[in-house]
Amino acid sequence: MRSNAYTLGFTSAITIVLGFFLALAADSLRDLQDLNVENDMKKNILLSLGFRPAADTQWTSDEIQALFDEYIDGFVLDARGNRTDVDPQSIDTEKDIGNLPIFVRKAGNEIGGYAIPIAGKGLWSTLFGYFAIEPDGRTAKGITFYKHGETPGLGGEVDKAWFQENFIGKRFVDENDNLIGIKVLKGKVQSDDPDAIHKVDGISGATMTTKGLENFLKDDLSKYEPFFKKVRGGQG
Repeated sequence: MRSNAYTLGFTSAITIVLGFFLALAADSLRDLQDLNVENDMKKNILLSLGFRPAADTQWTSDEIQALFDEYIDGFVLDARGNRTDVDPQSIDTEKDIGNLPIFVRKAGNEIGGYAIPIAGKGLWSTLFGYFAIEPDGRTAKGITFYKHGETPGLGGEVDKAWFQENFIGKRFVDENDNLIGIKVLKGKVQSDDPDAIHKVDGISGATMTTKGLENFLKDDLSKYEPFFKKVRGGQG
């Protein structure tokens, strides 16, 4: 019969060996996980700026990287809207709020739009996404969400195309270029509403989620307002 000391030693050795291999596997997977996160964020930047994969297909990781490298220029702004030397790839948009990354769609020698990260509380979770802006610095070009924990079929509809497409062409500044945001209604936008250009259809049963979106979108736009004032003034 084996002694208790032998059993304890054998169990400890097995635990150490298994722990080593588990740690090794976790390290080897971490790089792949980080790459998947980076590709997902780049995909959402591209989508918000109007890029779309061919019908009934999805982009591969290589296609996402190729599109991003060819058409997207990223840089970081300071609080006054000035460009800095900080590498946007070094910014964790979910944690680093002191720097303001922005991504520009290149269209030859022209700018095809801007994308900024947005994040804030919905009902059950924090929503993370990108909001794209037309070259005029006034008009929404697109919006996407890549991470949230809202209820499927209710607040979770924020990541559906039918809801996101509502934002395209909407204005987040008034006629005097003052930031007012985009209002998410409980119901439908009426065609005869004189302020319809600043409003989008809501999601039935998801008032708290959409109200949170309305609030944090305006808050995030306000951080970039010094830059977009320059854009609207022809200095961007």
